Order: sequence, then structure tokens, then C-alpha cells
Amino acid sequence: MTNLRTTLLLGTILVGNAFCSAAFAQDGGVSKNDDNIIVVTAQFREQNIQDIPASITAFDALTIEEAGLQETQDFVNLVPNLSLDDSFTYANTFVVVRGVTQVNNADSPLAIVIDGVPQNNQKQFKMDLFDIERIEVLKGPQGALYGRNAIGGAINIVTKQPTNDFEGKLSATIQNGIGLNANAALSGPIVEDKILFRIGGSYKYSDGLIRNIFVNEDVDFIDHDYSVRGKIQIIPSDSSNIDLRASYQNFQAGSSYDVPVRHNADPSIRNASVNDSIFSPNENIVGLTNGEVFDASLKWDVETQIGTVTGISSYTDLKEVYRADIDFSNQAFDPTFAGFAGLLGFFDSIGVFPTPPGTIGVGQGQDLNVELMSQEIRLVSPDDYTLRYILGGYFIHTNRGLRTRLFADQNGQREQIDNTALVFVESNESNSNNAWSIFGQLEFDISDSLTLQGALRYDEDLRKQTDVTSGLMRKDKFTSVQPKVTLTYDVNEDVLLYATYSTGFRSGGFNAPVVTFPTFRDETLTNYETGFKSEFADRRVRLNGSLFFANSKDFQFFFLDLATGQQIIQNLEDVDIWGFEADLQFSLTDTLSLNGGIGYTDTKIKAIGSQALIDGLNNAGVNTTSIIGNRTPKTTDWNANLGIQSEHQISDQIRAIFRVDYEYRGHKYWQIDNQDVQDPLHLVNLRGTLTNDNWSLAAFVKNLTNERYYTDFNPGEFLGLAVDLGFPSKPRIYGAEMTFRF
Repeated sequence: MTNLRTTLLLGTILVGNAFCSAAFAQDGGVSKNDDNIIVVTAQFREQNIQDIPASITAFDALTIEEAGLQETQDFVNLVPNLSLDDSFTYANTFVVVRGVTQVNNADSPLAIVIDGVPQNNQKQFKMDLFDIERIEVLKGPQGALYGRNAIGGAINIVTKQPTNDFEGKLSATIQNGIGLNANAALSGPIVEDKILFRIGGSYKYSDGLIRNIFVNEDVDFIDHDYSVRGKIQIIPSDSSNIDLRASYQNFQAGSSYDVPVRHNADPSIRNASVNDSIFSPNENIVGLTNGEVFDASLKWDVETQIGTVTGISSYTDLKEVYRADIDFSNQAFDPTFAGFAGLLGFFDSIGVFPTPPGTIGVGQGQDLNVELMSQEIRLVSPDDYTLRYILGGYFIHTNRGLRTRLFADQNGQREQIDNTALVFVESNESNSNNAWSIFGQLEFDISDSLTLQGALRYDEDLRKQTDVTSGLMRKDKFTSVQPKVTLTYDVNEDVLLYATYSTGFRSGGFNAPVVTFPTFRDETLTNYETGFKSEFADRRVRLNGSLFFANSKDFQFFFLDLATGQQIIQNLEDVDIWGFEADLQFSLTDTLSLNGGIGYTDTKIKAIGSQALIDGLNNAGVNTTSIIGNRTPKTTDWNANLGIQSEHQISDQIRAIFRVDYEYRGHKYWQIDNQDVQDPLHLVNLRGTLTNDNWSLAAFVKNLTNERYYTDFNPGEFLGLAVDLGFPSKPRIYGAEMTFRF
């Protein structure tokens, strides 16, 4: 019934919206002066998105504003075969692209690049999208140009550049949960035509929307989250350019409000879906995350006769500290399935920690410190060469420290973690790695309609881990050669066909020193892809699509070991992945447009791998004989989105924009046993805006039908618990936004 109601509601909205749009069009609506060309820099040079032989979804500044894309999750929801799941701490997310999954405290399957600077930590992807010029999402391995960890693709975010004229913007959003989100930007010349500046910032606050039913508080609160970003552009001559960029973010927010999940079905039979078992948080320790991120970079470009030479130097300092429950329960919770009862009993049984008198549960905390320094230099040939080339080198140094503690909970306070008498598990590790690479790409026009592109990259990653407590040191080196070959055929000026062979590499590394599986191997992916780009009806219709097959060796996946309080990464020996995706943009009239996408991903585990992993899973109650043929963790089979936007001229200066976005998320398979599956979701967002050149006023609703689901889910077999843990989603969000431009 829920799906039927959603479908009927969506149909009513779309039909009504289309009817109103048609009526306004008949009255002579005014169209925007737009040639419908999106220029991207995905291959380090400016190109029409339709000329690039790759699966790319892009959002320009106008689309970002009109669609109300305020944070990372907003644009991810509009990209086929891409998902982003909130989980655990405030800054923590799991991104999945074409079945390749993010793993906690490790390398992303996507290369995230902001203004040319790689963001090399998982905690840097979730962000507020303020003062953004363009977002480019490339799918499929991009290792040849973007290096390690671009195994699933790359996301290139370009912030707005300084301007030679003074301009500015102020925006504020108020939403339910007493939420406030404000941002501002100011740009102009310091020395006209020579030194320009741009500064922007954002601030976010919320009382929260997810209620802890034990302490009677909202646990997804945001005490504060503010960011500031500054850019200075120096133009010494017509052939040279220098960009200085720095940013700082500081946040404190609710954290780690997972809930114990008891399926409504017979406890002896695993329910086929987790959607029917949505519970509210009830832990007695209210989780809290504190963090700060500082970034600085220097980018310079010099045009020469043989091409543009670019250098990018960057530095990042990231800190995140959280304190939370780890039994996700309380002393009054039903003991027949309470997570903490089984957890404490397990610790007692193995003699790890004799439970002190008065203990009512178990708490946890981590202190994460990451420091990164990188340098890239590259040469990009002029665009008009018959043989075009890219040559470059890259180096990055990373220091990462992580301290983990589990403690006996006696009073529900986070500060107990500092009482050493209550701490019974402690891990303190220091990680260091130096990685470097060299890369090149050649592109040759065989004829006016046929182009051959070849690329090659060599990566080397030397990793070292030190157990601070014992002094034990481990080190290993991971290397990879990543080739890519693409053949492009221009059928005509509006239709392009391409076929690609590409590879990706994600480095291996070390789990915490005390865990059962101390190391994990590097992952390599080989991808075969064919696709098309097309435009019709004077560029009013744009349809792009691709079909891909990939094989992953040593596929990395993630689970928890609560006995040691650690997060574990391991490898599946052999995984096949195939699927397809398509994007559509259609300007039905001058005032009515449609955009949409559809994607399908099918992953199949062909071999598990190490006997130690098989034994460990069997001991945890996982039937490994049934895993072969299963889907990989956090994989969604189908996803689709449809957006309809209509524009109406209210007066000579004021336009009204109405937009509805529908998103379909198919079955989601949470772990390798495929026993916990989330049923499909239907999500609807609405937005209406009045705007002119100087101001805009918008009202919006996200998750109109108030769908309840889990954004992350960890089955008990992979936790060492008798219950599962789910991370609840946000309920319906609604509010208003006011923007001034000058």
C-alpha cells in the first residue's frame, strides 16, 4: 500500500506540474539564453561533456542552485549506480560505485578531487556544497589519470573562481528540527586584472530529528558545523596563473546512534527484508563527534609552446574524536535480545575483562589524526594537436594515528573513557605511507571520426604501521601498473560511440595490530565498457548510456570485531561485476524540462579466498558454502531518478521555478551472506522558487512520504552479537531558503 500511495502521489504531482507548465508555455513563457553545453575538465583540459568517451554526470552552478543541491548526498542521489550511506560518526559515510564499496578507515573507491587537489581521507567526502561552480562524476576505473583509489571512478568538484568585479551572495535556510544552514561568498579584485580574491563560508546548526527513546533526546543534533574557504588568484602574465587556496572546517555533532534490530519474523528465521524492523535509538550513552579539517594548496599554471605545465602542492590536517555507546542499548532494555547482555557475557567468558560492579553496558571511543602532504606536476598538450598528450608525476605522504578504547559503562557518561580503571580494550596505532606515481596519456586522431586514446600509470605505495603500545612495526609495499585504452567513433556531430578497457587499483594495508586479521591485500579491477553519447532536436534531448563488465581481484570488504573493538578489512578473492546506466536530459518546451537516470549493477562473488577468513566466518555463524554467487556488501541492484522542472515568468523580472525529484533505490544487500536485504525505497523531493537577478525565495520538502529505512546495517553474525545493528535514516525534512545576490 505504501508503494501504491507513493506512486499515486508522485503521478498526481507530475501530471499537475506538467499541466501548469503547459498552460504557462501557451501564455508565452520566456526561455533562458542557454546553448545547453556543459564544459568539464575531467581529463585536465576543457571539453564538452559530450565529447568525452566516458560515463560522466555533471552539474553546473545553475543546476546546483535550482535543484537545491546543498550537500554531497543531494547530488549523489541523482547519479545512476552511485550511492552514499551515512554511518556511525558525523563525518563518516560509505560510498558505493558500480558495486565497489567504501571500507571504513581505508581508501575510497572514488578519487575525490576539489579544485585539482585530491581529498585522500574518507571523512572529506561529506560536505556542504557552498559556492560551487561545477560537479563532475566519472564512473569506471580512472586510475590512469587519477591514480590509486580511483578504482570505481572519480568526482571532480570545482569551486567558484575569484572575479575581476565585486560580487557576493548571502543565503540562509531554516528547516524543521530547528535547523539553520547559512552560507556567504564575496569576490573581487585586490589589484584589478592581476590579483583577485574570493572568500566563502557556511554555518550549520540543528536540534536534530531522530529521537533517542531512552534518554528522550534527539541524537542527530548538530551543535555547530562551520567552514570557511579563501582563494587568491595571481595573474603575473597572459600565460601564467597562480591559485592559493585554504579552508577550515570545525564541527561538533551527534554520533553513533545505531539501534539493535530484532526482526519481526520468527527469531529462528532471518527476515527477507530489514524494512519491517525499523526501531528508534535507545542507548544510554549519547554519542558525540568533534572534528576539524584544515586544507591549504598552491596551484600554478604556465602555458608553453608544448603545452600547459601545472603544479599542485597541498597539505591537509584532519582530526576526528568520537565517544559513544557500543552496546547501543541501556540497562532497562529487553534482556532477551539486548546487545550489551551478549557483549558483556562474551567478554566475561573469554576472560578479557572481569565486569566491575555497577556496570550497565559498554562504551567506545576513537581519536583519529591524519596529516597529508602531496605534490603533483603535469604537462597537458594544446587542444588542437593531432597527437594530444598528458604527462605527469604525483607524490603523497600520509601520517595517520588512531587510538581506540572500549570501557565499562557505569553512569552513561562519555567521560568514562578517560578512567583507565574502566578501560579494558585499548589499541593505539601509528601509520605512515609514502606513495608515488608517474602517468601519461596519448590521444591520436586516426581520422576525422576515429580517435584512439591510450594511458598508462605506475603506482607504488610503501606503508608502515607501528603499534604504539608494544613498539611492534610492520611494513609492506604495494605496486600496480594501470593501463587504459579507448577507441572513439564520431558517427556524426551529435552521436559518439566508444569502447574502453581500463584498470583500477586500491592499495592494501594494515588493520589494527590486535585483531584476528591484521592485514589486507590490495584490490585490482579490470573493466570492459562500451557506451554512447547522443544529442537530438537541436540539443533539446541528450541521451547517454554505457554497458560495463568488470572483474575484481581481492575485493575489499568491511566488518566489525567487537571483541577487540576494531574495524576489520578483508578480501574476497574473485568478484564479477556487470551492469549498465543511462542519463537523459530533455527540454520538452522552453519552460519545461526533464532529467533522469537509471542504473543496474549485478555483483557475483566467485571465490572467498583465504582459509583463515572462511574459518573465521564459519565460527561466527556465517554459512560460507552459500556465499559463492552472492552479491557484494552494500550493493544496490537498481536505482533510478526522475526530475521535472517547470519555469514560469511571473513578471518582467520574477520567475517561478517548480521542481519535483523522484528517486528509486532497489534491493540493497548489506553483507556477503545476502541474508539481510533492504526492500526498494521510493523517495520524493519537492522544491518551489521565486527568483530574479538579485534574490530568490524557495520552499522545499525532502523525503515527502517520510520513508523510514536504515542508511547502514550490520548483521549480528559480523559483529559477534545476537542482534543486528542499523543506522536510522533522517525523517521528512522541510524548510525555506532565502538568497541575496549582489
